[in-house]
Amino acid sequence: MHTLSDYDYHLPEELIALYPLAHRSDSRLLVLHSTTGALEDTQFTNVAEYLRRGDCLVINETKVIPARLFATRETTGAQIEIFLEHRQADTTDTWLVLAAPAKKLKQGERYIINDTLSCVVLDECADGQRVVRFESIENVEDALEAAGTMPIPPYLHRDAEALDNERYQTVYAHTPGAVAAPTAGLHFTNELLASLEERGVRIARITLHVGLGTFRPVETEDITQHTMHSERYVVSNEAAEIINSTKTAGGRVIAVGTTAARTLETAAITHNIVEASSGTTSIFIYPPYRFKILDGLITNFHQPRSTLLMMISAFAGYENIRKAYDHAIAERYRFLSYGDAMLIL
Repeated sequence: MHTLSDYDYHLPEELIALYPLAHRSDSRLLVLHSTTGALEDTQFTNVAEYLRRGDCLVINETKVIPARLFATRETTGAQIEIFLEHRQADTTDTWLVLAAPAKKLKQGERYIINDTLSCVVLDECADGQRVVRFESIENVEDALEAAGTMPIPPYLHRDAEALDNERYQTVYAHTPGAVAAPTAGLHFTNELLASLEERGVRIARITLHVGLGTFRPVETEDITQHTMHSERYVVSNEAAEIINSTKTAGGRVIAVGTTAARTLETAAITHNIVEASSGTTSIFIYPPYRFKILDGLITNFHQPRSTLLMMISAFAGYENIRKAYDHAIAERYRFLSYGDAMLIL
């Protein structure tokens, strides 16, 4: 069993991509053939060369919400940052949020965000979390869209800019609810997806609303003691049919991102079969996990000591991933959310 230290590596700071490239599919692509450990350097625009007619790409249609809000405490004028984590239930205006400084977000107090949006604190929770209810207006979603800013990753060490509103969102983003992007999908353009479908690659669309916990570090040396965050997912009847019929016909199911991969493995009811379902998942995948559905994975390069690095090590093999990351660093690939991509087959 591997320990947390086994997933550490030195990531040169200059390799962290602070901004996206001018065009989405201009990214580089490192292809890892997991059965042999062979590596290929190419461009993301060439991804179609590695896919076959009858394969299925599984994409996560979640849409990132502008989750970072700035508010003023009505009674004192204190300034507070509120970060939306997730809606308490799909049909309410009650949210679990993180507050900074949390001590200034008090139960029963009212906080003004802008001329049309305010909230009241319903409950004070541990670790800076609060439950708030946005006060009744015609459309809270639209109000949040206008009031909030894009929640780009903390390791970028910058405020969100206008370009992030478009580029920290996949071109196929559809269902609002994520507070972090499924970043492997950021490399795709509509044209590239259309060309893949023309080649006979099927597209299955699922949803997993990526939570803030995706950035939460593992702090236990025994990785089995780490508690994963919970995220909401949906696998529709249509998506399940596409995935299952692909497996039956001998095609490969290739997840675009670790979020799509986690959803597939959550919805798997047996080897090669997923069930149309919805709910929450806190699945934690690490070696020696045996995958039930996944045949391939498109992913970005992940932070040291992260659950995402553990997951891809379970899929591709620990030594293969160490070798691939050493190669990516030596070849100056761009890392993390706005960085380059990796295809594992």
